[in-house]
Amino acid sequence: MGFFDFFKTPDIHEELKICRSTPGAVLLDVRTDEEYAEGRIPGSRNIALHELNKVKSAVPDSETPLFVYCFSGARSRQAVSGLRRMGYTHVTDLGGINHYHGRMER
Repeated sequence: MGFFDFFKTPDIHEELKICRSTPGAVLLDVRTDEEYAEGRIPGSRNIALHELNKVKSAVPDSETPLFVYCFSGARSRQAVSGLRRMGYTHVTDLGGINHYHGRMER
């Protein structure tokens, strides 16, 4: 891993393909409720970063594959770290929805 790899952002479209082909995967949007209501990736569930502890009741199995996104990638990075500390073992950071060019739900 080179120095500049630290600044490399995930490719949300490639990671979404993996998410959609992973049995039982949960697509998790960690933006605020208001941001989520403005537009979201179809099939996503919303648990805001500041309420991350609610994941345990929404997704009780720590082996469930979680794919996490936010607006720019900063909150999703924090959420991935927090989810791993909570014991979730299959957590992927998709980065920011600002790089997403697909269909949106409202």
